[in-house]
Amino acid sequence: MRNFDLAPLYRATVGYDQIADLLDRVMASDMSQPTYPPYNIEKTDDDAYRISIAVAGFAADDLSVEVKDGALVISARKSEEGENTRSYLHRGIATRAFERRFQLADHVRVTGASHADGMLHVDLVREVPEALKPRRIAIQSADTVREQDVIDAEKVN
Repeated sequence: MRNFDLAPLYRATVGYDQIADLLDRVMASDMSQPTYPPYNIEKTDDDAYRISIAVAGFAADDLSVEVKDGALVISARKSEEGENTRSYLHRGIATRAFERRFQLADHVRVTGASHADGMLHVDLVREVPEALKPRRIAIQSADTVREQDVIDAEKVN
């Protein structure tokens, strides 16, 4: 893996700090990102997404879903109740604690989470504010614009 120095980006741009910070975070965490538990990210609609994480062996009370600092943090810690009394001949279902982070883009919010059949589903939606949506500007003819200017000038005087 190559290391990239983003210092020139900081020196030559104004207002792109978030992009550089995001690149820094991705490059730094790419090497240490664990593969447990497996997950899917699917696009369910034009502005809707679903993250599905395999959490076999975890109850809903063992799972935590939080949004903080622009990131979705999903963590799990198995309760110790009943684990000391069991004796396993083979233990193939991993129930070790984990924390998985997903950086959320601007205007993406979590709408809900559900736990069923060993899967945790987190639903997300991107809600772009009206001010940022593209809008069509009506083009007026030159005659209409001049008449409005005359009327507006008469109101001022």
